Amino acid sequence: MRILYLADIRFPLERANGIQSMETCHALARRSHAVHMVVRPDTDSPPRDPYAFYGLPRLASLTIERAPVSGPAPAKRLGYLAFALGRAIGRDRPDIVFTRDLGVAAFLAGLPELIRPPVVYESHGYAPDVASALPSLVATAVAPSARKLRRLAKREAAVWQRADGFVTLTRALADDMAARFGTRPRVAVVPDGVRIDQVPSVAAPSGRPIVAYAGHLYAWKGVDILLEALAALPDVDGLIVGGHEREPDLARTKALAQQLGVAARVTFTGLVEPPQVRAWLARANVLVLPNPASAISSRFTSPLKLFEYMAAQRPIVASDLPALREVLSPDENAVLVTPGSAPALAAGIRRVLDDPALATRVASRALDTVTDFSWNRRAERLEALFNAVRGR
Repeated sequence: MRILYLADIRFPLERANGIQSMETCHALARRSHAVHMVVRPDTDSPPRDPYAFYGLPRLASLTIERAPVSGPAPAKRLGYLAFALGRAIGRDRPDIVFTRDLGVAAFLAGLPELIRPPVVYESHGYAPDVASALPSLVATAVAPSARKLRRLAKREAAVWQRADGFVTLTRALADDMAARFGTRPRVAVVPDGVRIDQVPSVAAPSGRPIVAYAGHLYAWKGVDILLEALAALPDVDGLIVGGHEREPDLARTKALAQQLGVAARVTFTGLVEPPQVRAWLARANVLVLPNPASAISSRFTSPLKLFEYMAAQRPIVASDLPALREVLSPDENAVLVTPGSAPALAAGIRRVLDDPALATRVASRALDTVTDFSWNRRAERLEALFNAVRGR
């Protein structure tokens, strides 16, 4: 199958968007599909090699093409759409166009079916809800206008109706979309994944216990709550893996650590390239997912870090949210705590540290569970949807 993957992002990208796009396309290519990614040019000079950046072997079946866009943001967007259109239609058009870009999906799905290939859209949340929530969750986000929210809602309805296939990361999001717009055929719930091939057995470190978090430091990710929990756990050290020097959240969380009096026992790594994350997690005794409740966390999220944690063979303490409960079960493969509560998070961490049998059990069962969430398993699920879209 010839798959065109459209991602209007600079590439390689250190955020989850870039990691998930590369891992998904690489996994599909490993299944003998011809995958053609169209992305934006890297902003680093010289451009970075995506294979080296993500720590993946080169594949002849995976092509990464950078659209030659330049100028201000609107010009880059228009240039990318024009370039994507040229790759999507014509005599050499692919068998499937796959994208997580709502604007791209709306643009292509709105074309006559006779001149375009089938379009499969992967939703990461209902766009008006995400746009409305972001200003209170991300320091650099701007509140959307009423006009923008109407435009996003119109696009969501159009893509739900016109896309040939529709993917959500969670069952909660699929149900939410059906409640808004009615049922539709060819909807697949396909969570994110992790590399689980040759996962080594790594013994937990001795000495003072370490609690780790990996990922971006936006407020909606809950790192602030973890720091507050550490203030109530004076015998526990913290490890924060991630954070971009050019964004305000790293400085903000470091300042909070100083304010709470925990800075001396919290290590901030700053930005870490994806292949290095697992080695950092191996230094921890407990891994945490401290998301507070929000529209994104509660219904839409399928965090890459969740699956990375599960493969790391460490006990997980996570917020008890519906989206996370689709993968995690309390006291089975994780300890779940009240979202947004630093005392509850501290109590969950203490419980795991004081009960080695519980820690061993939830870590072992998490590793067993994550075998169904490999990138290859994700590619299998997507392949089944693509075949259904093509009538096979």
